[in-house]
Amino acid sequence: MSLLFLLIAAYLLGSIPFAIVSSKLFGLQDPRQYGSGNPGATNVLRSGNKAAAVVTLLGDSLKGWLAVWAATRLGFDAGQAALAGLAAFLGHVFSVFLRFNGGKGVATALGVLAGVDGRIAIFCAVIWLMIAYTTRYSSAAALSAAIAAPLAGLLFLGPQMAVAALAVMSAVLIWRHKENIARLRAGTEGRIGGKKTDKPKA
Repeated sequence: MSLLFLLIAAYLLGSIPFAIVSSKLFGLQDPRQYGSGNPGATNVLRSGNKAAAVVTLLGDSLKGWLAVWAATRLGFDAGQAALAGLAAFLGHVFSVFLRFNGGKGVATALGVLAGVDGRIAIFCAVIWLMIAYTTRYSSAAALSAAIAAPLAGLLFLGPQMAVAALAVMSAVLIWRHKENIARLRAGTEGRIGGKKTDKPKA
């Protein structure tokens, strides 16, 4: 299998919108129509259905991990496997099935980190949990974990292509949170467990 074919396959895998799939399975409203409008686990949780949110979280994480795992099993090196994970992450953020829109990529990024090196995933997950618990802001937790990811990669792996792929992933994740950053600065960002509201009109 060529690297190009691997990256295309990983991108298509990442494009599967588990937030919408799980919402349909549980008979819920399309998550793009309420709360933040983001097709991700945090927004699905605003529906009040924790099971649907868990399915979304697991599905989005699994596709990131699976892309890296499959690349490794197919004989690609660690750097190429990390690129496959990055492709899956980009598929989630720019899903071909959602007209190149998608989620913020936090869960998928965690799955990629787990595939690259479990220590990095644990390190970033702990940071996410600490910030989320103390602030109740999912976005602040995600941004903190995104900043930590490439630093943890350097700590555990040293300078290599895989860490560069993680740095690109983190940069895109931070960029996808630009509206959240603005709301955090304005004090209007929604907190974890907040009630479901209709998506505000643009």
